[in-house]
Amino acid sequence: MLSDEEQRLLDQMERALSEDDPKFASTLRGTRFARATRARIVLAAIVFAGGVALLLTGAITGGSHSSPTPGILIGVVGFVLMLASATIGLSAWKTRQAVAEGGQRPAPAEGDHPGLSLIQGGRKQRRPRAPRSGGSRGTFLQRLEQRWQRRRDQNGF
Repeated sequence: MLSDEEQRLLDQMERALSEDDPKFASTLRGTRFARATRARIVLAAIVFAGGVALLLTGAITGGSHSSPTPGILIGVVGFVLMLASATIGLSAWKTRQAVAEGGQRPAPAEGDHPGLSLIQGGRKQRRPRAPRSGGSRGTFLQRLEQRWQRRRDQNGF
């Protein structure tokens, strides 16, 4: 494990490398990051399968009619494991696909943990749509309003 001073120096060197040669830095960062992401996805799948097994075990054992608590507790633990592993696995999968589509993993800010990052905004950026063959006629609401006006004009109201 690196000390705080060593980690700070390493972060400064990474930033300097990214500024000097961003393509090379991206290549170096991508292989290590891809391997870690793949391992996280595989581990999440294994834990998810274990959670399914626990959930089914809890459902099958169910306990006696007088005290169903142990079976229910096993099932709940299995469900929580499934939920947590699915969340971690899907977030790793989305991150992997975002990097594969050409996006770059954000560099850690000063004081951030190198393995954790904050996603700003929480929404995907929309890609601009290609113009339609008939030309752009405005937003959905504007088109609805135009249709309503045409109907009113046709009926003479």
